[in-house]
Amino acid sequence: MKTFVGTSENALYIQICTALIAMLLIKYLKFKSRFNWSLSNLVAFLRWNLFTYRNLWEWIDRPFDVLPVKAEPVQYLLPFKGIGQHQLKTET
Repeated sequence: MKTFVGTSENALYIQICTALIAMLLIKYLKFKSRFNWSLSNLVAFLRWNLFTYRNLWEWIDRPFDVLPVKAEPVQYLLPFKGIGQHQLKTET
C-alpha cells in the first residue's frame, strides 16, 4: 500500500484487512493457475482485464488466447411507415 485514504484507527484497520484479503485472493489465483505468472504481472493483467467478460479460470491458465469475435447483431426494420425518428420524404 502506498498511502492510506483514512487516518482513523478503524479506517487503517479496514484498509489493511482489505489489502491482505486482496493479496490472499491474488496468491490463490497464482497457485491455481497453470500459467507461470509472476505476482506483478498477474496484478497488472488483472487490472487490465478488470472490466472484460471472460471466464476467469480459462483466462488465468491461457491469458493470451484470443476470444472468438462475435457477429454483429442484425438491426431489423419495423414494417411501419412513418413511425420512428426519421421523417418520410414527401414529394410535391
